[in-house]
Amino acid sequence: MAQVRSIAQSVRDFTGGQDRFDIAAGNLRELLATLEARYPGIEEHLRTAMSVAVDGELHPDGWNLPLRRDAEVVFIPLIAGG
Repeated sequence: MAQVRSIAQSVRDFTGGQDRFDIAAGNLRELLATLEARYPGIEEHLRTAMSVAVDGELHPDGWNLPLRRDAEVVFIPLIAGG
């Protein structure tokens, strides 16, 4: 199972305070669908307000990225710049 976590309070707002999850998913799209089934509304938030890192590498548009069984997936708030 992929180990999923987030450092963002906004994610904990959707999940009742939880910030770590173990999820079986073949890719990020499946992982998002599983999170959405558990916590309605979280998928759109993750897609629009968060970056995702898999095993230490950022993947800005990697929603079809395959996941290893023991992948580490971290959602990080987007950083606005100017």
